[in-house]
Amino acid sequence: MSEFIAWASNAIYQWYALPLLLVVSGLYLTIRTGFVQVRGFGAGVRRVIRGMSHDQGGAEGEITPFQALSTALASTVGNGNIGGVATAILVGGPGAIFWMWVTALVGMATKYAEAVLGVTYRQKKASGAFASGPMYYIVAGIRWKGLAKALAIMFCVFGAATALLGTGNMAQSNTIVRTFVEAASRLGVEVSPWVPGVLITGAVAAVLLGGIKRIASVAEKLVPTMLVIYLGMAVTYLLMNLGSLPEVFGTIFAHAFSPQAAAGGFLGASVRQAIAAGISRGVLSNEAGLGSAPIAHGIAQVKHPTDQGLVGVFEVFIDTIVVCSMTAFAILSSGLWTAAEYQAASGDLTSAAFATGFGDMFAPLVIAVCSFLFGFSTIIGWYYYGETCWEYMFGQRGIFPYRIIYVVLLLIGGLVTVETVWNLGTLLNGFMAFPNLVGLLFLGGVVAKKTREFYDGTTG
Repeated sequence: MSEFIAWASNAIYQWYALPLLLVVSGLYLTIRTGFVQVRGFGAGVRRVIRGMSHDQGGAEGEITPFQALSTALASTVGNGNIGGVATAILVGGPGAIFWMWVTALVGMATKYAEAVLGVTYRQKKASGAFASGPMYYIVAGIRWKGLAKALAIMFCVFGAATALLGTGNMAQSNTIVRTFVEAASRLGVEVSPWVPGVLITGAVAAVLLGGIKRIASVAEKLVPTMLVIYLGMAVTYLLMNLGSLPEVFGTIFAHAFSPQAAAGGFLGASVRQAIAAGISRGVLSNEAGLGSAPIAHGIAQVKHPTDQGLVGVFEVFIDTIVVCSMTAFAILSSGLWTAAEYQAASGDLTSAAFATGFGDMFAPLVIAVCSFLFGFSTIIGWYYYGETCWEYMFGQRGIFPYRIIYVVLLLIGGLVTVETVWNLGTLLNGFMAFPNLVGLLFLGGVVAKKTREFYDGTTG
């Protein structure tokens, strides 16, 4: 089964499959919106700051724009930013980071479109709460109702599966457990994987009982804290190794377009492997095109859909251009990415890289704390995404069983093989993205119309 999952995950990320669809969709939406990720970036930053206020002038919605951003960032800034970036380098070489950047640049327009459509087509439930996501804008926006319904159900099936079995749940707990065990061993303490596994499971269960408002409330406090801790350490490390950065950039760009030869324990990588690894891990990290983020962005308190769309642009920038790049620079600066002992343990590689600057005790401890915070935030964010998909298919009665299954699988995720977990998560991401990307291509005209409305009526 593990071999089949690895084969399928590799197949779906061949350049002619999902990577091509992601890039084409992102370029299409970039053109239809007039390069909104460039011209609207400054306005997006201002809206993030403005959205921190809990008084949104009577705008309808479930949570504030900043809470929506925090919930979306909670799910995107996860252990993919720690272990996923390392995996991209181990599989595709340094050139994978270039293709991760490409994915982010076009993904900003994709995330913008997702948030705009999420707000445009959101629905108010009988309880008075709002619900949003690709299943709503696909069904409401595509004229061929049979196709629309099939795509919506397909998205919900794979969205719930990703939340339960993939990058939203098991992959996060897996990296948290591995990182804590590694940190403890460096301090001379042997810790059973069950200990961090039980701790993370209990903490998550306590938050989930409060629903989306508690999740959003926790996220808006947790996300800024964890970003300050991690980026503070990363920036300090890079300042300590400032002289190596020109070589790091040169290596990234050189190997984005030429094969990477074998070195040390690294087996080498083709350009095709670099593209596949960079795009797959980029999608795993920033989730642009997956359809997850509009579930959160779509219920924000905003007066115009473009307001939240511009916040979505900022989300991708922070996740990939900032956080993922910092991880990549640290790993490549350390030189450990070719070491044989780290070829099968991505989270361990990131921890070891920072240890070259901060020592074998401090760095693993901080990485373990960041891994917990990143993973915890992703787990609670993805719980809400999966619950929304599950409720769309099975109604309100299905939520409690889903919650139990989610928590049980969270515990199991920390105890299984790391490679299988990440391969399964990557595969499910691909299946989840397909119906959403089809929907975005159908509704590109709606996104363009909303963008014109916004820019014709305000300077931003």
